[in-house]
Amino acid sequence: MIEFEDMSAAHWPQVWAILEPVFRAGETYPQSPEISEAEARDYWMNPPLQSYVAMNGGEVLGVFYIKPNQPTLGAHVCNCGYAVAQKARGQGVGGLMCDYSQEEARRLGYLAMQFNLVISTNKVAVALWQRHGFAIVGRLTKAFRHRRLGLVDAFVMYKEL
Repeated sequence: MIEFEDMSAAHWPQVWAILEPVFRAGETYPQSPEISEAEARDYWMNPPLQSYVAMNGGEVLGVFYIKPNQPTLGAHVCNCGYAVAQKARGQGVGGLMCDYSQEEARRLGYLAMQFNLVISTNKVAVALWQRHGFAIVGRLTKAFRHRRLGLVDAFVMYKEL
């Protein structure tokens, strides 16, 4: 049974164990694959974002954040970032986090959710977001420097809440 909690400093060791291989792979997040743990923690935990963990029996299986996509006049649209533990992939954790993040975003007063850089080669994520009602509203040609594939396209995906 997956339960969601606000992320706390106590969760960080498990969260870093999820995020580090994702960042190091250089395939889905624009941060440097050499990002330090301190930089990653700052990116994932500091305001203006709010971070959450997907838990099962005290184990963190996934993590996500919600933050304003733009300041002031664009702050009614949120942006989210997600990561699922390697051993939990393919088990529906990402979809549950997507659903919960939309509920939480509505509760926080956001009117829409936008993903700014969904890497086109990340077919699992693109299909997941589409199943959850997100539309591709833009293609950014060669906008991501994929660690293995070189320059690849990225999508902007959007959903009104």
